[in-house]
Amino acid sequence: MEIINPDIEKYIDEHTTSESPVLQKINRETHLYELMPRMLSGHVQGRFLSMISKMISPGYILEIGTYTGYSALCLAEGLTKKGQLHTIDINEELKEKNRRSFNDAGYGDQIIQHIGNALEIIPKLDFPFDLVFIDADKGNYLKYYQLVLESLRPGALILADNVLWSGKVLNENGEKIDKDTQAIIDFNEYVQQDKRVENVLVSIRDGLFLIRKL
Repeated sequence: MEIINPDIEKYIDEHTTSESPVLQKINRETHLYELMPRMLSGHVQGRFLSMISKMISPGYILEIGTYTGYSALCLAEGLTKKGQLHTIDINEELKEKNRRSFNDAGYGDQIIQHIGNALEIIPKLDFPFDLVFIDADKGNYLKYYQLVLESLRPGALILADNVLWSGKVLNENGEKIDKDTQAIIDFNEYVQQDKRVENVLVSIRDGLFLIRKL
C-alpha cells in the first residue's frame, strides 16, 4: 500500500541531500541481492536519521535490527568523535559484508556489531545510550521499548520504524488483523498513553515514531 502519492515521494527524494557513495552502494546491492529490500531505510529516511543524530550528537547509539547496515551508517554520522553505535541483528549472514561497508565509510572503529537475540543482548550493554533505533521483529517492539526506556536519561530519543505498517494500522477493510499488525497497533497505543515520554508519529516512508523521554 502506497501511503504517500508516488509523485510527491519522487519530489521529496529529489529535494533531499544525496546519499554518500557507500550508502548508494548498499542501497543498490540490497535491491539487487536481498529478498526483502523494502526493509532498507532508504534515501529520505536515512537522511532524516542522520539529521536527528547530528542534531543531538550522541555519544552512544543503540540500533535494534542491522539488516544491510544502511541505517547504522546514517545514524553514525552524528556520533561524537569517541562515540559508539551498537547494532544488533539475529542474522549472521550479513555480518562480514556489513563490516566491510562500515570500514569503507570510515566508521569501522565506532560501530560494534552484536549477533543474537536482542532481548538477551540489550541487558548486557551497560552504556548511556542517547539514541535508540528500533527496526526489528514487530512482535517484540513493545518489549524492546520497555527494556530500553528505563535506562535512558531524560531527553534521550527513541526512533521506531514501520509504525504505519503500510497503512494496515487503520484496518480500513475490516479484515482479521494479523499478529504483526496488532503488535504495531498495541505498541503505538502504549507509547501514546505513556506519561514518561512525549512523541510524534511522522509519515516518512512507512511511519517513524520519534519518542523523547521526559
